[in-house]
Amino acid sequence: MSAVGSLVSGLVAAPAAGAPSTEIYPLASAATAAEVAAFWLGDGGANLTNATPYDVQTVVEKVFPGGGGGPDAKPGMVEPLLPPGSATGNDKVPAASGKVFFVGADGRPHWCTGTSVQSPYRNLVATAGHCAYDTQRLTALDKWVFVPGSSAGTAPAGLYVGKQAFTHYDFTMYDDYDRDYSFINVYNGVTASPAGELTDSGRLGDNVGGQGLAWNQPLDSSTDVFGYPAGPNPDGTRPYTGETLETSKGRTTAAKVPSLGAEELVAVDSPFTGEGSLGSSWLLRYDKSSRVGYLNALTISVADTDGDLRHDKSFSPYFDGELSGIYDAAATQWTGSILPA
Repeated sequence: MSAVGSLVSGLVAAPAAGAPSTEIYPLASAATAAEVAAFWLGDGGANLTNATPYDVQTVVEKVFPGGGGGPDAKPGMVEPLLPPGSATGNDKVPAASGKVFFVGADGRPHWCTGTSVQSPYRNLVATAGHCAYDTQRLTALDKWVFVPGSSAGTAPAGLYVGKQAFTHYDFTMYDDYDRDYSFINVYNGVTASPAGELTDSGRLGDNVGGQGLAWNQPLDSSTDVFGYPAGPNPDGTRPYTGETLETSKGRTTAAKVPSLGAEELVAVDSPFTGEGSLGSSWLLRYDKSSRVGYLNALTISVADTDGDLRHDKSFSPYFDGELSGIYDAAATQWTGSILPA
């Protein structure tokens, strides 16, 4: 048996009692989704190629150990969905990982890291809350899409237009970065011919699989981090290009970050720089042979904590029962194709 257990695709735990307040932000209707896809895939994917890593709320300074984050109910898990044998990408990294692209408050295309997560309709992506919700304009980010296995402006496993984003009320209303996460329903993927004609490429989970989800898990757990870091270190060095899915490994600890007003964060030792790595998946019990594990955290910020002018820690909200409530609200939503039948 693999490290992730039986690897069945069903849901295996009920959500915690007392679901939290969920905020839902429309992204693209079925009538406008094809226009969003054309924006990114047109001109040979020029907007995908020219997008820059998102740099909003990327780096923090003062970090303190400890914090109040911890289980609020029994642990729970959603089992991962194995990627098909034909999944495009490096067979040593998760096919479910990719970039989320959007237009920011500056009117320019940007990207963060995102992850396909298993759900009944196989149409769900997880990323940082502020990679779906525009904290500057107080609305959803524009022209939001997910591209698994993104590389050099291509969409090898299709491009998936976001329909709606599910966030925690405390994050969008009160800037509570202890709740800086989002689940996004995406339509069926599309590919574009050289002439620009769009073709339906099917559901996200059917094409690349989906990571499991785990909440109310103990700290001091080993986690594998996957993302597309691209920004500079404080000393100006750029160890990553943002074109390749990178990985690091560490153990989780509790942390407080006053500049974010966050008292319940999780930290992990990681050399990832901030820009581009926002939304990176932290996978519990990751199995290299199957390329799946359980999403148990995701990067919302990074810091240099030892003063050597290189980033050495990444931070995430603690995944508790409130997160599972946001997931449950998003996981029940059907999307379908953006193209005429």
